[in-house]
Amino acid sequence: MGAPTKIEDARPPATATPDEETRAAGRAAGRTDAFLTRLRTPRRPRLWFEIALIAVSYWTYSLIRNAVPEQQREALRNADWIWRAEHALGIAVEHSVNHALNGVTWLIVSMNYYYATLHFVVTIGVLVWLYRRHPGRYGAVRTVIFLTTGSALVGYYLYPLAPPRLMHGEQFVDTVQVHGTWGSMASGNLAEMSNQYAAMPSMHIGWSVWCGITIAVLAAPLWARLLGALYPVATLLVIVATANHFWLDAVGGLLCLGLGFALTRAWYGRGPYALPRRAATAPAAASPATA
Repeated sequence: MGAPTKIEDARPPATATPDEETRAAGRAAGRTDAFLTRLRTPRRPRLWFEIALIAVSYWTYSLIRNAVPEQQREALRNADWIWRAEHALGIAVEHSVNHALNGVTWLIVSMNYYYATLHFVVTIGVLVWLYRRHPGRYGAVRTVIFLTTGSALVGYYLYPLAPPRLMHGEQFVDTVQVHGTWGSMASGNLAEMSNQYAAMPSMHIGWSVWCGITIAVLAAPLWARLLGALYPVATLLVIVATANHFWLDAVGGLLCLGLGFALTRAWYGRGPYALPRRAATAPAAASPATA
């Protein structure tokens, strides 16, 4: 007797019905939405992570900023164009401010130190204050300044610009050189460590306005809110008096900051200051009886 013949199953393979495909797509979309919701939900920041993030980010920012080719000829040509544009607009008063305040030694020396130090000290101080007092808003407000700084790097690459103090023939006073001020990487012995043609946009303005808005909106004492409002105004005067920036560099800084706020609002669905002050507490896992 021969071996039994194997009968092939002629039934077609089972395929998912349209309803099953719809449910599967719905589950995948639900998982994606849940993942995005978790990313957008304010959570209490972790100290070690924030310190590492800020350190690595600033190191990267400095590395990229200083790696931008120092195109001196183009940077000076752009400075001449900015200076002519400001004359056409009737706002070219940097030279007068620079010379007038340079005549008041104690004031201009104080401004040199202001320019070299407060840019970092105040910004870090505001971040620490946010971390401690407004943990629910910290991540979003911090994201604003990160995006602002990132967009500034694009400006440094695409539009090299010499500061007024490096222009030829306009007789701006390099106040750091004249008064021998310590600590500034814009002039003097430390100048070789920094890109001298990264004046547009001004991150002194971008960061100071970010600090000012944050303090003015979130601080409770009136005196603190007033200081927050005055800080970017003082910074604007300092960057012009020390001949490190034009007025229009400040406008560039504001545009970068506006982009940072816009992108952050688009991600979180509302402004960073409108988020809850305290981070949401993760709900406890449901028990089998209530699941």
